[in-house]
Amino acid sequence: MLYYLIEYLDRLYDPPGFQVVQFITVRAALAAVTALFIALFLGKHIIRWLRAQQLGEQVRDDVIVSHAHKAGTPTMGGVIILLSILGATLLWGALQEVYVWLIVLATAWMGAFGFVDDYIKTVKRDKRGLAPRIKVVGQVTLGILVGAVLYFHPQFAEVRSITYLPFIRDGFIDYAVLGAIGPVDLTWLLYIGVSVFIITALSNSVNITDGLDGLATGVTAFVSLGLLALTYIAGNVVLANFLNSIYLPGAGELAVFAAAMAAACFGFLWYNGFPASVFMGDTGSLALGAAVGAIMLMIKKELLLPLLGLVYFVEACSVIVQTGYFKYSRWRTGTGQRVFRMAPLHHHYEAKGEHEAKIVLRFWIIAALAVIATLLVLRIR
Repeated sequence: MLYYLIEYLDRLYDPPGFQVVQFITVRAALAAVTALFIALFLGKHIIRWLRAQQLGEQVRDDVIVSHAHKAGTPTMGGVIILLSILGATLLWGALQEVYVWLIVLATAWMGAFGFVDDYIKTVKRDKRGLAPRIKVVGQVTLGILVGAVLYFHPQFAEVRSITYLPFIRDGFIDYAVLGAIGPVDLTWLLYIGVSVFIITALSNSVNITDGLDGLATGVTAFVSLGLLALTYIAGNVVLANFLNSIYLPGAGELAVFAAAMAAACFGFLWYNGFPASVFMGDTGSLALGAAVGAIMLMIKKELLLPLLGLVYFVEACSVIVQTGYFKYSRWRTGTGQRVFRMAPLHHHYEAKGEHEAKIVLRFWIIAALAVIATLLVLRIR
């Protein structure tokens, strides 16, 4: 909104210096500063209110690693992240771009489902929270919406079914190779199915990663910095051609959102770092996961997600392996066996005696290295 106001004043009065808001880099920097300011200064008031309302975390007491000392810590702190990201994006983003309103919708959509889940757990004191099937409905619906827009909207007509494929000379693959079955073209169905899978997988993976103080927040901060670079490259014809990447006019506006998301996470980390004064809850984790997945779909880089979101990927796989092997061993031997002492993976290291802060720091380092590796992959052919 401020972007349009400044642009209007520039056309009307032509004051010196106002032209700089036309540059995405400037607005991304302003969005980052705005998001950081909101997270730091509005965050402390929200935390104080959550504590006054006694909206604290309820912890399980039937696990190997006890987090009983965290009981009562304010949760629903994801509201701080959402207000920071969405507020900064609405102020400095070019809202006429389909990329901007679609990512804002995706983030707010899953944030709303996460908020309802946190509300049921904290206000209603029901540890079960929102029924899992309702969450899945929200994720699938969002995936269908994002996939349908990216496939059928006229702006994406030339690139709707292609995506970036690393390590090959052409640099992309067309889903039509798999979707066109004889005379029937089911590419649209395949693409929407991929979108549903990615949105669902990422929102759940970030939710799984959010188990230690500052873990999901710090990892997502680094991932957001990677998204900032990837979105800027996608919207810059010179950089896209140089890196043999897919050029997407208008996609650079996502850099404003990515900058706001990175700054919001770093700002929230001020309160969420060990020992945490507030937890993001599902309000934050589901929204952040959906945002990461949606952005990668929009810039046609979804096949890089296992590397960019390496920590998310490993955390989710640890749960799948643990659950799958336990059921398999119980079926074969009658006694369920485990691969890890506890899942997800960060709890496995806790059970081995590693300090929580050390685990989080090491996962941050891995996340940062994964982001660097993802950017280096762009030049490997």
